[in-house]
Amino acid sequence: MISGKIPENIGLFSMLKVLDFGGNVLVGSIPKSIANISNLEFLTLASNQLIGEIPRELGLLKNLKLIYLGYNNFSGGIPEEIGELSSLYHLDLVYNNLTGEIPSSLGNLTNLEYLFLYINKLTGPIPRSLFNLKKIISLDLSDNFLSGEIPELISQLQNLEVLQLFANNFTGRIPNTLSSLPRLQVLQLWSNKLSGEIPKDLGKHNNLTILDLSTNNLTGKIPETICYFNHLFKLILFSNSLHGEIPVSLSHCKSLQRVRLQNNHLTGELSPEFTKLPLVYFLDISGNNLFGSISERRWDMPSLQMLNLAKNKFFGTLPDSFGSKKLENLDLSENDFNGTIPKNFGELSELMELKLRSNKLSGEIPNELSSCKKIVSLDLSHNRFSGQIPTSLSEMQVLSLLDLSMNELSGEIPPNLGKVESLVLVNISHNHFSGYLPSTGAFLAINSSAVVGNQLCARGDDITSGLTPCKSLKKSSIWWFFLTFLLGILVLLVFSALVIVFIQRRRELKLKKVESTTQDGNNWEIQFFDSKASKSITLDDILGIGVSYKGFYSEISNMQVFVKKLNVNIPTSFWTNIQELGNIRHPNVVKILAACKSEKGGILVYEYVEGKDLSEVIRVMSWERRQKVAIGISRALKYLHCSCSQSIFIGDLSTRKVIIDGKDEPRLRLSLPTTSYVGPEYNGISERSDIYGFGLVLIELLTGKNRGDAEFGKRESIVDWARYCYSECHLDTWIEPLLKSDAVNNQNKMVEMMNVALQCTASEPAARPCASDVAKTLDSFVRSNSCGLGLKRCGSV
Repeated sequence: MISGKIPENIGLFSMLKVLDFGGNVLVGSIPKSIANISNLEFLTLASNQLIGEIPRELGLLKNLKLIYLGYNNFSGGIPEEIGELSSLYHLDLVYNNLTGEIPSSLGNLTNLEYLFLYINKLTGPIPRSLFNLKKIISLDLSDNFLSGEIPELISQLQNLEVLQLFANNFTGRIPNTLSSLPRLQVLQLWSNKLSGEIPKDLGKHNNLTILDLSTNNLTGKIPETICYFNHLFKLILFSNSLHGEIPVSLSHCKSLQRVRLQNNHLTGELSPEFTKLPLVYFLDISGNNLFGSISERRWDMPSLQMLNLAKNKFFGTLPDSFGSKKLENLDLSENDFNGTIPKNFGELSELMELKLRSNKLSGEIPNELSSCKKIVSLDLSHNRFSGQIPTSLSEMQVLSLLDLSMNELSGEIPPNLGKVESLVLVNISHNHFSGYLPSTGAFLAINSSAVVGNQLCARGDDITSGLTPCKSLKKSSIWWFFLTFLLGILVLLVFSALVIVFIQRRRELKLKKVESTTQDGNNWEIQFFDSKASKSITLDDILGIGVSYKGFYSEISNMQVFVKKLNVNIPTSFWTNIQELGNIRHPNVVKILAACKSEKGGILVYEYVEGKDLSEVIRVMSWERRQKVAIGISRALKYLHCSCSQSIFIGDLSTRKVIIDGKDEPRLRLSLPTTSYVGPEYNGISERSDIYGFGLVLIELLTGKNRGDAEFGKRESIVDWARYCYSECHLDTWIEPLLKSDAVNNQNKMVEMMNVALQCTASEPAARPCASDVAKTLDSFVRSNSCGLGLKRCGSV
């Protein structure tokens, strides 16, 4: 971890052949005297903090074979003089702020095999001279501002294996001559402005493994030849204007693993063979014009984890099975399905999201769905379901979103449904429900639009739902005839009692101001977010146990809690938003039971969680456990950033903030946000700073190293080290030794997680992915067998 500037007299090492300062914290610019090292063959200065222009004097080092200057902050243009280095076979200038056009002189590098210029600010077209590089194996110019057309001259690059031009402004057609490149394996042109048809023979003479042409203006049909050699495992063509049927040849492409064809104009039925692809784990063909019955064919997709058929014209009944017990996300919304929900859906033990909205499904909601213990989101809205809400839905411990609106359901709302702690959003509007609306949990402050169109009434003084208070309970006509007068009095008494009880309960949960008996005479206020805590704990209990800043476990009134003292300088905004923190109910977030404040500080009371901090157990965790931790934390971040009424930021996300509970699940403990672990921009707490902290946690999960280790120097240097290792070193050199035995079968997953970690810790906040994308990527990729392809670097996942 060398710091400071590169010495001006570095040129005195005139006989040096290898100069590698990669993965340090060097600053300043490259001294021009470097040109005096005339025998230099390998120059690596990657992953530092170097600035300024790349010196033109590099063109004097005629023996250079490799230049790696990536992951710095170089500016200006690429020196034309680099084109004079006839021995150069590897040129890597990625992740800088280079501007201007790509020099045509690079076409003189006849021995060049690898040219990486991605993530810069380069403009203009691809110089035609680059197509003279007959030895080029991998060409990556992605994430720039390049424009113009991709020339047909690309056919001259007969050794090309990887071509990545995505995230630019290229226009025109995809060159037909791409089909003639015999070694081409990876072709990624997504997020450009390309038009016309996909070359008809693409794949016939290539060895394609990854094809991503998504988010362009492509028309025509999907070529029959793209899986000609049965090596294609990733096919991404979404958000174009493709039409026609899904090629029959794809139904026989046994290598396919990830297929995304959504948001096109595809038509036709799914062939029987297409629903039997053995390795496909992610299939999204939503937003097309596909039709037919999907229950008349056998589904045998044993690897399937995500299936999205939404927004098509499929009809008929739902199949009993999709041939997979691994399904996590199933979306069949906005089709013409009829019949009932098969009871076999209850066997989908890994299911987290089930969306069946906007169909013609009928019958009762099966009790068997409650066997899907991992469901977080259940959307059955806009159908014809009848009967009552199964009381067994109250047993779904992680259910967060429940939408039953626009159906023909009836009866009363199960009271226990309001006791599902994880439930955040409920919509039961436009049904035939009657009776009381539960006054607990997600129903306590439900919006009026979510209950309208029923015969429901509200208990007590609940006005948020817009329902009128319940005035009476329905009785049979005989009792009503004999007891009208008495019933009126009884209803009045019951109503008054309910109001009193409800008001009393609400008061218990409202802010309480109590005069302190402490020696300094502070006035303390306490606010409860849990009814049990409000009945069991008093302010005197909390103040009498000597709270520490680190926090500790205690038992108050037979209730185990974790109590933590906050810093003295607490911003007013924290107390303004404390209600939002107290209302959080998520399986990966520790619940806050109460908050106390005074002029000189504050105290938070948490639920008791049996377990240890992640920082204490991380060194002995297996790879499977670390994956589980990564996924759990990402889901918590997604919930905090995207699902709360206003985004909640952590600010100091680290392994010390995560508890591993008795079920081996990670639990985030929220507190007063600080600036301890924000990103390098240091401009306050935000979603992007939380993502940066999460990236650091991922690096620690993989390498066993954290930013506090002395060997990494100051601030975020561990990120520079990780970038260097990821780019230049074999996995065995950076993975934690304990995990090396797992790396034999999980290398791709480990590389993929590091890829995500590095994107989360990008120096520019805008370049970091959002929480929902991170959660989706980890959910999709960590369990897959795909190669290490990331959120940004390797295509639209």
